[in-house]
Amino acid sequence: MDCGRSICTLAAMKRSDINYLIQSAQRCFHDHEWALPPKPRWDVTDFGLGDWRKFGLILVNLAEESEYCEKLMYAQKGMTTPAHTHAKKKEDIICRWGRLAIRVWSGHPDKVGGKPFSVPIDHEAIESDSGSVIELSAGSRVTLVPGVYHEFYPLSEECIIGEVSTANDDHNDNIFVDPNVGRYPGIDEDVPATVRLLGEKSS
Repeated sequence: MDCGRSICTLAAMKRSDINYLIQSAQRCFHDHEWALPPKPRWDVTDFGLGDWRKFGLILVNLAEESEYCEKLMYAQKGMTTPAHTHAKKKEDIICRWGRLAIRVWSGHPDKVGGKPFSVPIDHEAIESDSGSVIELSAGSRVTLVPGVYHEFYPLSEECIIGEVSTANDDHNDNIFVDPNVGRYPGIDEDVPATVRLLGEKSS
C-alpha cells in the first residue's frame, strides 16, 4: 500500500501522548496570544512512524473551504514534518512565533541533486539550491507551489506555524518521500481523550 497518498493505520500513537501534545499546543498558543476558535478542529500526527519526538506535528484546521484552507500548527524542537509535496495545493508556510527551518527541493529529493530554483520568501523570489534550508523568523513566510518537496522543523524550543493554502485534501494530496509515512496513525487508547481529533469518528 502506498501510504504517501492515503490515510493509513500504522504504528499507533498513545492517547496520553496526544493529550499531552494538545495541552502543550494550547499553552503555547495562549502564552503567545494566538486565540483559537470556539470549537478547535484538532489534528495530531506522528506520521505513522512511531516516534512523535522525531516526526510529529499538531494542527488546528481554522478554515477548510473548497477554495482555500488555513491551519495553525505547533511543534517542539526535534519534531520534523517529513519531506513531501502536493500535486495540487499551493501554500504559504509561515513562522508565527519562534524560529522555523524549511528544507526545499525543486523535485523529488532522490532525483534533483542540488539543482537551483527560485523560492518566494516574504514575496521576494530567492535563488536556492535543492536540499538547502531556509530559516524563517516570526512573521516570515515561504511560498510553495505544487511539485516543490519540503520538510520543516523548529529551530526554537517550540514553534507556532501557520499555513494558508488553496484547497486542502489530506486524503489524496500528501505525497511523501518515505513510503512508510501514514498521515493519520492509529490510536492506542491508554487513557481517556481530552478532545477528539479531526479524523476520528464521533462515538
